[in-house]
This record gives sequence, structure tokens and C-alpha cells, in this order.
Amino acid sequence: MTWIAPDIDRIETARTGPERPMLQSWLDFHRQTLLAACSGLGTAQLKQCAVPPSVLSLHGLVRHMSEVERGWLRITAAGQRLEYLYCAETDPNGDFDNIGTADPAADFAVYRRETELADAAVAELPLDHRCLNPAGTEYSLRWVYLHLIEEYARHNGHADLLREQIDGRTGD
Repeated sequence: MTWIAPDIDRIETARTGPERPMLQSWLDFHRQTLLAACSGLGTAQLKQCAVPPSVLSLHGLVRHMSEVERGWLRITAAGQRLEYLYCAETDPNGDFDNIGTADPAADFAVYRRETELADAAVAELPLDHRCLNPAGTEYSLRWVYLHLIEEYARHNGHADLLREQIDGRTGD
């Protein structure tokens, strides 16, 4: 039996209140939006590069965002020393390029786990926390949250286009 991406119920974003919960609610909303774009699709559909010649696929986007979560929140903001999941210096696009034999069920589980670990890694850090990316550029945790929201928004637009090409379904 083929694995089917599960249905997702998206949260409402916080419209008022302290800044941190508002940023977290937007990040969580975008995380769920990406998964919602995948819901109901099987392995072949998730791997489909539906807009040639692009190598973008929904499966690749989930893998990419696992790398993004790990890279920005765990490695950069929290300073954890971790290897990347799918990419390497010699294979910088492994998250998108190497999906041929990759298991979407396993990669979706990795994604969910990475988001949980990323949230836990920065939970006690203030938004003004200063951090350095591996190249040595300084950022605040606030900037990292805003960047992640922006990155998800951009890639969720890609996911909407891919999903529409696969089966005609469009997002909100």
C-alpha cells in the first residue's frame, strides 16, 4: 500500500498579544500550510516535478524546509553542532535532487521532528538573542523568525503552484 500524506488542520494565527507568540503562530501556520499542500497525495505525486524544467517537488520542499529549520533555528540560533540532513558541501541541493529513492513517509516524519526540535532549541532564547550563522554573519533570533516566515511564504507559493499542476487543487 502506498503512503498518503495526511490531512492537516491549520491553526489560526495570533492577531494580538506579545510578539513572540505572534511570530510562533505565523511560523506554525506556514509549517501547516506546507503540509496541507501535500495532504492526500501519494509518493509519486509528491515526487513529481510538476513545472519543468524546475526540480521543485512537494517532497523536495518538505526536505528543504527540514534543512532550513535545522540550519536557522538549531545550528544558527541555538548554536548546536549538527550535520545537514540531505545536503552536503559537495551536494548543496541534495534536499531537492536526491528524492528518487527517498521515502516520503520517513522524510515527513523527519520534518515534523525537526520542527519540534527547532522550537525546543530556541524556546528559552529571547528574541534579541544574537547568533552567528556558519559564515559568521550576526543575526537576532527575531530576524531568524521573520526570515523563516518569509522563506515559508515563498515556498508555500511554490507548493500551491505544484499542487495545482498535480491535481488542480489550489490553496487558500
